[in-house]
Amino acid sequence: MRLVIARCSVDYAGRLTAHLPSAPRLILVKADGSVSIHADDRAYKPLNWMSPPCTLKEGAGDDEGVWTVVNKAGEKLIITMEEVLHDSSHELGVDPGLIKDGVEAHLQELLADRIETLGEGYTLIRREYMTAIGPVDILCRDASGQTVAIEIKRRGEIDGVEQLTRYLELLNRDPHLAPVRGIFAAQEIKPQARVLATDRGIGCQVLDYDALRGIEDDKLRLF
Repeated sequence: MRLVIARCSVDYAGRLTAHLPSAPRLILVKADGSVSIHADDRAYKPLNWMSPPCTLKEGAGDDEGVWTVVNKAGEKLIITMEEVLHDSSHELGVDPGLIKDGVEAHLQELLADRIETLGEGYTLIRREYMTAIGPVDILCRDASGQTVAIEIKRRGEIDGVEQLTRYLELLNRDPHLAPVRGIFAAQEIKPQARVLATDRGIGCQVLDYDALRGIEDDKLRLF
């Protein structure tokens, strides 16, 4: 990961246009190629960003200090550096991914063991299907043979939908799996998360953990 703190202005040109006037900002360049610009507020959310796959070109000569980031759709993020205060690179290695709490881990085991409870004809591909950005909780196929990625949370919030969205972007680049659709499963799904998931074509499934854990026959129930 490369960390750059600089006084800079930022222009985005694509489906929309946006301009960030000159100010000190943090620029993150990650190993997956993504570039994001952060202010010293807003928690984790960047002011602007470009998701991979994209390319970063650092200008030279008359364009020295100008970074141009272009994605596959031709959208551009242009960062004009006025003063670089810090520039360092750090090798973070492979991230082990988020460690699930006991409830999430148990739900994952239950659903993987009896995947047909998601619907008739569902078959398991594997649990903890690894991607470049972490493991997908469950990867399976539905009755039509389409690949389905399932993200399981105890409480379903917007962050979980964003996480599943990133997984789907990667999985759909694999011709052996695509097209891949997603299911966001949780004991409780917040209204905002449900709206975002629906907007992105992701299905939502509310899970009753106590019922799943206490069921004794060979069928689990999803609510």
